[in-house]
Amino acid sequence: MSNNNNTLPKAPKDLCFSELDFVQENFDVDAFLQDHRKNGKLETMRDDLGMYLKLLRSAMIDLINRDYTDFVNLSSNLIGLDKAINELQVPLGQLREEVMQVRQALDDEIATISTNLNNNLKIRERKQSLRSLQHVYKSLKKLSSILSMKTFMEHRTKIDVLEQAAIELNQLKFHMSKCKSDILDDQEKEGREIENLYVTYLNELFLACIQEKNSNLAIRCLRIYLTLDKIANAEELVRYELVRPLVYNVINEENLQSDPLGLHNIYQRLLDILNVELKQLLDITLYPDRISVKGFNFLVNSFWIEVEEKIEQYIKSIFAPGDPVLFHKRYTATLEFLTKLETEYGTRKTLAALKNHPQYKDFLKKWNLPVYFQIRFQEIAGLVETVLVESISPDSIKGSLALLTQTNFSLYATCAVWDNLLRIWDDDIYLYQLFHKFWKLSLQICSRYQTWCFCSKVWPVINETNSSNNLVHSTRLNFLVYLYVDVEKLVNALPSFLQIVQSKITNKNVTISKLLEDSLGETSRNLTNLLPSITKEILNELSEQCVIHLKQVSDIPRLFRRTKRDVPTKPCPYVKSAVVPLINFLADYSKIIPETVNLWLELTLSSLTENYLLFVTDVLTSVQKTEESLRRLKKIRDKSTGILPSEPQGISDDEKIRIQLKVDVNGYANMIKDLNISTVNIHHLQELINAVEAAIKK
Repeated sequence: MSNNNNTLPKAPKDLCFSELDFVQENFDVDAFLQDHRKNGKLETMRDDLGMYLKLLRSAMIDLINRDYTDFVNLSSNLIGLDKAINELQVPLGQLREEVMQVRQALDDEIATISTNLNNNLKIRERKQSLRSLQHVYKSLKKLSSILSMKTFMEHRTKIDVLEQAAIELNQLKFHMSKCKSDILDDQEKEGREIENLYVTYLNELFLACIQEKNSNLAIRCLRIYLTLDKIANAEELVRYELVRPLVYNVINEENLQSDPLGLHNIYQRLLDILNVELKQLLDITLYPDRISVKGFNFLVNSFWIEVEEKIEQYIKSIFAPGDPVLFHKRYTATLEFLTKLETEYGTRKTLAALKNHPQYKDFLKKWNLPVYFQIRFQEIAGLVETVLVESISPDSIKGSLALLTQTNFSLYATCAVWDNLLRIWDDDIYLYQLFHKFWKLSLQICSRYQTWCFCSKVWPVINETNSSNNLVHSTRLNFLVYLYVDVEKLVNALPSFLQIVQSKITNKNVTISKLLEDSLGETSRNLTNLLPSITKEILNELSEQCVIHLKQVSDIPRLFRRTKRDVPTKPCPYVKSAVVPLINFLADYSKIIPETVNLWLELTLSSLTENYLLFVTDVLTSVQKTEESLRRLKKIRDKSTGILPSEPQGISDDEKIRIQLKVDVNGYANMIKDLNISTVNIHHLQELINAVEAAIKK
């Protein structure tokens, strides 16, 4: 590309394109036209292309003229080249034929040598087979002599005979493997018969050693099994001849139903088999500090396989999850049995073989833990939902005011939630394999309680007499206070609940503990966020009971207009009536939750004072308007009658109204002081006092 760029004639600068555009690898005419159409019209582009074409033709002619001599010399050098090529064809063909003949001769020799080598190999293998056949005859004769009934039974130490025969039997099997199958017929059959006879003698002696608790002879027998690669035969022998009869007497439906301990006792008897009948073999083959013979695993291949098979065959009813209490007892008993197997008889290698065994995995899968959890979920969640779905009423309150000072909860709903949270993690229900599911259920119960708290603000409306309505208001107020205190108690109890849950973790893990703490912390924050809304409902309830009396301030003008009453000196009864609910509330809860009650009273009085200020302002405005209207009417009447206006005598009705408002407000402020509430913390109170005092000064 660079060479082309160097020889390409350069385009004038006034053209609408560059000479490099034509040598791009991805040059496209349509794209070229589309790109350069912006620089000029098609007519201009056509003229520029024509001009550059002339430059290219001129450059081509110059190139031909410059290299003309080279072109002529090249054509003259090629004269006679075809004749020289033809002269080379004949000797090259002859050379090719000679090479092919040599190659064929080499291939023939190689094939002959390979045939001879294969024949020699077959001859050597045949000789080896014949020599091995001679050894087979000798070994068969020797084994027949050693294992003859008379010789074996009369020998004082049969184990010596078996050890000697084991060496000869291994040699027999080795030489038979070296013999060609076409020369072995009767010898192979005779060898199998002798091997079976030998294994029979060995099995009988091995069982006798186990029954007699003779560890030394048992070790020698096991080494013979190991030498002959008969490990599986020894494990099967122990399984069928020793373990199966014992297990059959233990694992049956009768023992499961009649024994008070049920499955737990069956597992204990199975462990006794290991501790008594198989203890000798386990001591010899399992324990690292006492190991004498390696390669055997009687715990898994002789004991566990037989036990699992008989459990599935005779007492498979233990896997039924229909009765969760019974299922939990049986499953925990099974886990305890497996744990003892692993801790008392398991080495690292044995444990790996046990846990990776297909029957072990299938055995654990037969315990339907998801169904058990579903039953427990319906049971526990159903109890909680039954309580929370009930309508809010006075019956929702569990006890009296005394419960507020105790750790117990005051509402049936909160008690149900807390009791079932603890119940989930009881030893009679909890299973560590379902830890994540039970934790999720705990969070769901807390979330459901939070939803119930949101909805519990709705109180059934009773349209009866005022006394009944007051009772309903009082009961609803008590319920809200109980709810507030219960939520606080529940939030304070969650850390202890977290400790209970963390104690159930089998493998202490910092990450898991942190996740539990974070998730429960979020639940705690959600419950804490309920307290302001409950407080708001309590304040509204108190305000409703009080503000209805303050509205009577609008009746004061009717008490003094044209009634010739004396100047007021005492507050109206509505002032006391408005504060009585707060007095009663303080009397009920001041000794139980004093700090919270004082805060509620301050907030309620601030809201109540704000309403009182509005009511008083409306009355003062109305009185002022009425006073001005009467004054204008009087002036108009005096002008029409020609009577000069006279000075008012005594205190007017409007002034009495203002005085009464001031007396009421002062009484209201004094009653707040009697509640041991600082008037400084009551919003709008000073503004209310200033309003009535300013009205009197006018």
